[in-house]
Amino acid sequence: MKQILLFFICFLLISCNKKEAIPPNILFIMSDDHAYQAISAYSDQLIQTPNIDKIAKEGMLFTNACVTNSICAPSRAVILTGKHSHINGKIDNRFPFDTSQMTFPQLFQNGGYQTAMFGKLHFGNEPKGLDQYKILPGQGTYYNPDFITKKEGKIRIEGYTTDIITDMTLDWLKNDRKKDQPFMLMYLHKAPHREWLPPERHYKNFTQKTFPEPETLFDNYEGRGSAAKEAEMNLLTHMNWAGDSKIYPEVMDQLGIPETSNWDKKAFEREVGRMTPTQRAKWDKIYGPINEEFIKNYPSMTSKDKMKWRYQRYMQDYLGSIAAVDDGVGQVLDYLTSAGLEENTIVIYTSDQGFYLGEHGWFDKRFIYDESFKTPLLVKWPEQISPGSKNTNMVQNLDFAPTLLEAARLPIPSDMQGESLIPLFKGQKESFRDAAYYHYYEYPAVHMVKRHYGIVTEEFKLIHFYDDIDEWELYDRKNDPQEMQNQIENPTYSDIIVDLKKRLEELRIQYGDSRELDQKYIDMYKN
Repeated sequence: MKQILLFFICFLLISCNKKEAIPPNILFIMSDDHAYQAISAYSDQLIQTPNIDKIAKEGMLFTNACVTNSICAPSRAVILTGKHSHINGKIDNRFPFDTSQMTFPQLFQNGGYQTAMFGKLHFGNEPKGLDQYKILPGQGTYYNPDFITKKEGKIRIEGYTTDIITDMTLDWLKNDRKKDQPFMLMYLHKAPHREWLPPERHYKNFTQKTFPEPETLFDNYEGRGSAAKEAEMNLLTHMNWAGDSKIYPEVMDQLGIPETSNWDKKAFEREVGRMTPTQRAKWDKIYGPINEEFIKNYPSMTSKDKMKWRYQRYMQDYLGSIAAVDDGVGQVLDYLTSAGLEENTIVIYTSDQGFYLGEHGWFDKRFIYDESFKTPLLVKWPEQISPGSKNTNMVQNLDFAPTLLEAARLPIPSDMQGESLIPLFKGQKESFRDAAYYHYYEYPAVHMVKRHYGIVTEEFKLIHFYDDIDEWELYDRKNDPQEMQNQIENPTYSDIIVDLKKRLEELRIQYGDSRELDQKYIDMYKN
């Protein structure tokens, strides 16, 4: 009897060890400019996202996840390399990525993983370390997109881009995935990036909805410094009428509405003009009446009326685009379950940064203020993460690469600057960073958000705006979550300011940032 029991115990141990030895699959899902406020796991005021929420219900929701540089291409470079922008060379959307940098897909491919990427990379047409890729050129388009592919050259596919990216992802999982290899799959959506074109199934109903306005929609920026006052991303004065609000160019001409930018009407023509006659007829059936109603109301609308109208138009299209992303996430998650892949697959859902949804009267991102700085992060890993758990640590997109490499039991390069999140998955928070470092560079440029860097803890945020100005801001994140009052001159916070300035300088040294680099990048813009 003892021999039988001993044999059974040995069998269980061997089985467990075999299970432990199987590397996990990785499904990395990222959308573009998806505000955490527009995921119902964070807040259900604007939209329900049941499929994205499922990742949090079965895994962990990070409430202080943030980025190192809130702008699309630099954020993606940070994710791929595990290094800050000043190290990987991609400080903004303008200057090139240092292609000599090692990216984590290369490390997965070298480590025996099958690798693939579908959707929006944003920069570089030949991503390294991928067995298969089909990526949008640059920003891509919402309808009938072109793709740069590894094996077929440049192709064009008729349909709605979010759905096409989902179909490509599912097709690879069903038909190209090698069952004897673990996979690292990057499923990357264009949506909900500007100009926010939903599919027919969602714009038919989202254009009929009215959404609650943020408390700070009419913010006048009192209590803040000059950076907030001078930024150019106000819904009323800086959002494009044709490209963003979908006012037909001929209607703008009829009403005498000037273009907000030199790409206002061009953006409409680029996106809506790309539709097939059938697609355009369906679009006009919904958006035509919106334009007709606008023609009637515009002459008598006050500035406040216009602001409210533009907010609703923005939310209808932005959230309708997200609904399609949630549809696709549901399809892919359902396939993992039906194919028996769910139990050994890590699923991550995130965005390349946060986004303003009318808070402070703004759209876009770039600032270290929360709506821009914070990003959604939901992770599930069966048997490794307790379902329904939450984390408040200052995790960053800098951490994704080392986390995934450690999960796959692959070596983490010593020059990666992020930290693995795996201890946090297990509830081990004590040794993780207690402050995040941020640096934004793209100025002067679109939206005119000034250069700045800063330190953020769970309690406070200290910011230094520099270059053409020299201003400091401090926010009490616990007592002023909307960041309405700069406390830098408040003597109550003097000791905290001294401490945070010291810690900020230590972080700059730790990450290899400096005043010399600040000046280098300022000079690059001047040249």
